[in-house]
Amino acid sequence: MVGPDGYVIGVDMTPAMLEKARASAVAAGTDNVEFCHGLAEKLPVPDEWADVVISNGVLNLFPDKSAGLREMARVLKPGGRLQIGDILVEKAVPESAKKNIDLWKG
Repeated sequence: MVGPDGYVIGVDMTPAMLEKARASAVAAGTDNVEFCHGLAEKLPVPDEWADVVISNGVLNLFPDKSAGLREMARVLKPGGRLQIGDILVEKAVPESAKKNIDLWKG
């Protein structure tokens, strides 16, 4: 979606997801995509770098959601967009439910 002149940086904290993402990028023939190890609360990009920040299913995992949102705002260019796809709950999710992937996938 970024076109040939755009650039994408994906961030994940797990080596397994980074490996999967890199393999998908190779299979798709993309060369304007980079995947970095890191935390969403401390994104490995400079201030005002991104036109769009997409958070897909991680905001609910942040211990400090406000800090995570501030970090997303930090990396957005003025007028940039934030897109969030997530699950919101009003009470803590039990550890057993967090480990049951069937409860989290669509």
